Amino acid sequence: MPGRLYLVPNLLGAVPPSNVLPALTIEVARGLRHFVAENAKVARAFLKTLALEVPIQSIDIALLNEHTADSAVEALLAPALAGNDVGLLSDAGCPAVADPGAKLVAAAHRRGVQVVPLVGPSSILLALMASGMNGQGFAFHGYLPVKPEPRAVVLRGLEQRVHREGATQIFIEAPYRNATMLQAIGAACSSELLVAIAADLTLPSEEIVALPVAQWRKRDAARYQNRPAIFLLGR
Repeated sequence: MPGRLYLVPNLLGAVPPSNVLPALTIEVARGLRHFVAENAKVARAFLKTLALEVPIQSIDIALLNEHTADSAVEALLAPALAGNDVGLLSDAGCPAVADPGAKLVAAAHRRGVQVVPLVGPSSILLALMASGMNGQGFAFHGYLPVKPEPRAVVLRGLEQRVHREGATQIFIEAPYRNATMLQAIGAACSSELLVAIAADLTLPSEEIVALPVAQWRKRDAARYQNRPAIFLLGR
């Protein structure tokens, strides 16, 4: 019988695992000896927080990231096909959501490997929950264009979707571009559009604010610079 593919949520920042992960998730992760991760260094840092009973060096960590060829994904299931349980670990939050791990999950289904999602923090859902915006209809767009003109076009299109469909529009940005994104929203979007920012989720410095664009234009965007954040547009 093949092993199982456990989807192991990672922490969103430097907090004790017990603050954000259920006991079962921690227990399962501590018992795994094979992992697939985006970044081996990040994976080892997470595993160290779990106080493993075996040396970190004895844990097998295979890589799956944007450089992994599609033809190489299925081979990452070799330990599972040999009967061993495998953990899929994201750099932060839930694996396979805005994450290349979805390819491995699809391959597991094709090969008859049982997929078991474990409970843990999702920055996207935490931000949506705390925004006060429509949670019945929403869309996540990942990263928006970096160049100003295409970014402005996309932002205006997202605002149109808010007005047309009522669905909350969610996206992320590289933390060092957060201030630039806030300024771009202020320039491209109408004054009444509601914008929420959820920064440093699950951390002691967590900050979640939802205001109309008109008020964001008066605030210091630099306070969100270099902080992991989720952006939401809604009404």
